[in-house]
Amino acid sequence: MRLKTKPKYGIQFFVLLLAATAPTAFAQPAGAVAPTDTLVLDRAGYAEKLEGFWLAECIANWTGLVTEMDKIGNIGDIRTGEFYTREDWGKPDQPSIFTPDSPSPLSATIDFVFRGPDSIWGADDDTDIEYMYQHLLATHQTAVLTPEQIREGWLRHIRKEEENYLWVSNQRALDLMQEGILPPRTSDPALNEHWEMIDAQLTTEIFGLLSPARPDVALQMAHLPIRTSAGGQAALISEFYVIMHSLAPLVDPGKPLEGQLFEIAEMARTHLPESGYSARMYDFVKSQYESGIPWEQARDAIYQRYQVERQDGYDITSQNLYCNGCFAAGINYAASLVSLFYGRGDLKETIKIGVLCGWDSDNPTATWGGLLGFILGRQGVEKAFGRTFSDRFNIHRTRQNFPNGGIDTFGQMAQTGLEVIDRVVPREMGGRLSDGDTAWRIPLISDPFPVSRLKE
Repeated sequence: MRLKTKPKYGIQFFVLLLAATAPTAFAQPAGAVAPTDTLVLDRAGYAEKLEGFWLAECIANWTGLVTEMDKIGNIGDIRTGEFYTREDWGKPDQPSIFTPDSPSPLSATIDFVFRGPDSIWGADDDTDIEYMYQHLLATHQTAVLTPEQIREGWLRHIRKEEENYLWVSNQRALDLMQEGILPPRTSDPALNEHWEMIDAQLTTEIFGLLSPARPDVALQMAHLPIRTSAGGQAALISEFYVIMHSLAPLVDPGKPLEGQLFEIAEMARTHLPESGYSARMYDFVKSQYESGIPWEQARDAIYQRYQVERQDGYDITSQNLYCNGCFAAGINYAASLVSLFYGRGDLKETIKIGVLCGWDSDNPTATWGGLLGFILGRQGVEKAFGRTFSDRFNIHRTRQNFPNGGIDTFGQMAQTGLEVIDRVVPREMGGRLSDGDTAWRIPLISDPFPVSRLKE
């Protein structure tokens, strides 16, 4: 897909606009900013990119599951020894806190997990609730889900009994929904003690892709889904990922990705309040990368700074949680930034580093795998790996009550995404379809983030 606009309307255009409006970026109410120009995106090209998103997210998710919770440090009730290094890729997988007596059942070695053309990708918690949210948007023919629609969707599509593939905050949110409580109260710390965990990251990145080049709209769409299970810094971290996904359509895959990715990351960083640990984590990991040290040293420095020394206001260790908060949004956000910076836009390298980095390793890998997969498109993903993959997806591995016995294809999932965007563009962006309904005309704005960060 190519942007059908002059080059000045690429990422650098947004960076300049953001710099010009930064002092008052959050002073205006949503909708108070005026369009500055128009971006034209080809629908067919965008569909191929959405296929790449789902495919690469599955590859990264299942590969990351091999090392999930293998290495979480040596604080608290569980001690897992030294972290993995680059040299461990291709070597035997070590036990995790889930299977302390054996390696992962997915792979005896730390390596990519694939599904060939005749197989089916299984849903997991990094893909299934995103799938559900897209389905709900399409079913209700809306751009913004209500609390009632979210609760109804969760209760219909998520099993109440085990194994239901929910953990920590998502599981508690489901319990509260069964009691009749609606989002956002399902992430209220007084009701949900797990509100600082990673859960919302796994479930909401797709809202960025459903709002191309308009993070203001993406944040509105994702606001309530994020706060179904997260609050405070955990919610802001999820919004960081949503913003990056919304800006991903501006990345040109025909040019080096490293600089472009770092630009949209810097833009997402401006959304984080300076006083919070998420902003400080970003700055710290970036400084480690810019110092030239290997990624393993950067990861070790993160462990020391945030889990051992409890700096920058990150106090999870003091809470004496199980596995020292290995599921927490904060430490996994910092780990994800290691793979983002050191992966430098290379899909395979980003996944490898994420897999070896530690903690809840399937989550950062799935996030960046999906983002890079979207940028590259399905053909680009298959080219990167030099092989053809299955395009079938079984949502009923983890969820229930979807059409066709739960069997879908990435192509059809992409078409569903296009149908959602067809409503988002005119209703939420003030744009329109054009060129025989083959493209979207999207008004750009000077302030990408008019939604207040400080509602928590």
